[in-house]
Amino acid sequence: MILLAGSALAACGGGSSGGSGRAGETITLYNGQHPQTTASLVAAFERQSGITVLVRNGDEDVLANQIAQEGSSSPADVFYAENSPALQSLQEKNLLAPISASTLSAVPASDNSPNGDWVGVSARVSGIVYNTKLVSPDEVPTSAIALAEPQWAGKLALAPGETDFEPVVTSMEKTYGHDGALHWLEALKSNASSHTYPDNETLVAAVNSGQAAIGIIDHYYWYRLDYELGASRMHSRFAYFAAGDPGYVVDVSGAAVLRSSHNQAAAQRLVAFLVSKAGQEIIANSQSYEYPLGSGVITAQPLPPFGQLHPAALNVSDLGDGSAALSLLQGAQLL
Repeated sequence: MILLAGSALAACGGGSSGGSGRAGETITLYNGQHPQTTASLVAAFERQSGITVLVRNGDEDVLANQIAQEGSSSPADVFYAENSPALQSLQEKNLLAPISASTLSAVPASDNSPNGDWVGVSARVSGIVYNTKLVSPDEVPTSAIALAEPQWAGKLALAPGETDFEPVVTSMEKTYGHDGALHWLEALKSNASSHTYPDNETLVAAVNSGQAAIGIIDHYYWYRLDYELGASRMHSRFAYFAAGDPGYVVDVSGAAVLRSSHNQAAAQRLVAFLVSKAGQEIIANSQSYEYPLGSGVITAQPLPPFGQLHPAALNVSDLGDGSAALSLLQGAQLL
């Protein structure tokens, strides 16, 4: 479903060319991130800048494909994605404009586009959610490969269509090769035959209620459910894989300015705001439970410090554009 914020989308039109990002301008944001946090960021940016932001919310893969199809005619000025592969795919199609050096410098270079065409905004990490009544702590796998074992048949929950899962698949392919990753996915499909869900929100709720015993998610889905339900209604826990395990992946959410934008300066201002101290503190204090990446801001939520995580040694270049993961998921008939 497409949701709009601000004025009618039709009003965005072509806009001015360049300019200085002045108050009274209007830009369009294609938002593949979670709408609630984006709404807070957009509201703060509009107050600060006087620039109106029209928001089109949707799945990041759908929006990225739409941008690619629209090409130079896209009404989008900025694309805000949940995972780096969606941004990399547009970068490879030469659809993104260079991000200003000052904006890029607010974030560690390892979390930005290798070509400087998008900037990292926040991060999550993948791990295990398990039902505490069905799985004891000493039974929780320390490696993602173990979820393919027969003991998890009928107990595993999976959301294979979630773009959050693609970086894990890519990481497994880089560790075990194409055939190894394919066999792993085939085993997961078998183990999750009765517990395949459309999204991670449904998955974590199913594990918490005992419909399934265990699953792979990014950490923030569990923390959000804990916030929504309260400790007394939580019957699940989040666990990290062993240090360096290929299932233990940092996913970077980032933002880009479209090369076709007729409002380049205003679009650059929005992206700069996302990684500014003001924007990052909104993320740090929100119930998104993501790790802010820019301007030296750290999360205010009760999460393990980002610097103390021990994920697989992958960067955004290693995760690529997600095409290899998509091919594997299709090969395993999970999509």
